[in-house]
Order: sequence, then C-alpha cells, then structure tokens
Amino acid sequence: MSYISVGEFAKKWNIPERTVRYNCASGKISGCFLTGKTWNIPEDAVLPLKSKTEISHFNKLLKTLKEQKAMKLKGGIYHRTQIDLTYSSNRIEGGKLTQDQTRYIFETNTIGVSTASINVDDIIETTNHFRCIDSIIDNADLKLTESYIKELHFMLKSGTSDSRKDWFKVGDYKKLPNEVGGNETCLPKDVSVKMKELLSNYNSLKQKSIIDIIDFHQKFELIHPFQDGNGRVGRLVMFKECLANNVVPFIIDEELKLFYYRGLKEWDNIKEYLLDTCLTAQDNFKMLLNYFEIEFDHN
Repeated sequence: MSYISVGEFAKKWNIPERTVRYNCASGKISGCFLTGKTWNIPEDAVLPLKSKTEISHFNKLLKTLKEQKAMKLKGGIYHRTQIDLTYSSNRIEGGKLTQDQTRYIFETNTIGVSTASINVDDIIETTNHFRCIDSIIDNADLKLTESYIKELHFMLKSGTSDSRKDWFKVGDYKKLPNEVGGNETCLPKDVSVKMKELLSNYNSLKQKSIIDIIDFHQKFELIHPFQDGNGRVGRLVMFKECLANNVVPFIIDEELKLFYYRGLKEWDNIKEYLLDTCLTAQDNFKMLLNYFEIEFDHN
C-alpha cells in the first residue's frame, strides 16, 4: 500500500489541508494513520461524502437568518451579520462610520449624535448595504446571474452622489476604464463578455467549494465590472454563494484587509495567501455560530 501526505491529498481533491486533517482525525478517511504528527493517507483513498445530517446542519443557518429577518429579531445571528458585514465591507472601502454608528443606524434608522461631520454617502451606502444583505438571504438558493449582480450594485449605489453623475451607470457595467490598487482591470468593452464567461464556468460546477467561491471572487475583482462598488458587491456575492453551497460564510474585517488584498493579487501564483485569510475569517464566523448555538459542518 502506498501512502500520500495531507498536502498531496488536499491538492488531489482541491480542498483545504485543514479539512483533510479533520477528516483523518474523525475517521472519515479510512486507512490513514499518524506517524508522529504526520498523517499518512492511502493513495487510493477517496474524499468522504457529506452525510444528509451534515448538510442539514448548515442549512439551519440559512433557515435561521430567514426566520430572524422575518421576525426583525434583535440580538441574534441575523442582527450581528447585518452589522458586522456592513461595517467591515464599508471600512475596507474607506467608509468612516464606526461599528457603533453602523449598529445605531441598523437598530434605529437614525444616525445619532456625532461631534464629527459624517459623509451622507456613507449613511446611504450603509442603509443600502443592509437591503443588499436582506436580498442575498432571500435569494441565496437562486442561481448567480449577471442580472442579479447588477441588481445588487443598483441597490448598493442608489441615492448616492455617484448615482447623480451622468457617466456613472448605477446597476450597469462601467463605461470608463478604471484600475484597482494601481493595477489595470478589464476594459469596459470587454466586461460583458468576460462576465458571461466567468459565470458560465462557475455555474457549470455542480457543487461549489470554498476554493471555487474564492476563485470566482478573485476573477470578479480582476474584471472590476462596475465603476465603483466592486469590492462590496463581490463580498456580498461571496457570502451569498457560501450560503447557497453549505459553506460556512465569512466576513473580511479591517484587520484582515492587507492580507486580503495581498491574497487577491497573488491568487494565480500562491493561492494559500487568500485561502488562509478567508479560512481565518471563516473561523471567526464559526465562533459566532457556536455562540448562537447554530450547528454547521465542521469541515
């Protein structure tokens, strides 16, 4: 019998190494054994199938989000997701509202008292982002399409100062070339074709893994299809697709910002940079699920 390492098995099946170690430790991969701290895995071992119980566990999160949204429940996972995802995504893009201000807007629909001036666009985009999160919860199970991605952009940017600019197409692809982080992006004339190709390849996958979802996100950001708002729309799509594919979702916060940008830039060369950043964010979200006693797949 020939044996392979955790890294080799992970590469063979296109899954994170931590998932392989978990499967070995929990006996889900038959015939593997430890030598010191190293797992030896039979060369012909196959990827364990998820049981119906495991899948139903994580569907409980989406069910809970929908239930708490309908109830307008405060203090639960829906409430926390709205605040954390909105605050973190806005801060990454330069938003100035604090987490407390973001929470206050969500909870009271007012901005509260502030000694500092507040950008009106920050407030509008924050309230718009709350609506976007409601939308991805309601539409989590629907196929990802160009029209839905454009709808998210329209929802996010409506009513902002950008929406009053003739050349800024809210809810439509960019009309002027742009760049991100000093790097060139897809030219406006090529965006539609590139987006159709990206979505076609992505939707051809029957079951998307976290790697597939991150890969889509990186390619989406490289195309940079909108004049502005690409990062926030892209992260909303990532969260939606995690919910749709029984993958524990994650929120990239400000502490992970630089690692996240490095990972996006280096994805084609070293996937571990962005993958490890997202897995760290996923671990943080798992702690929230544990606190709220929501079961999920531990893989």
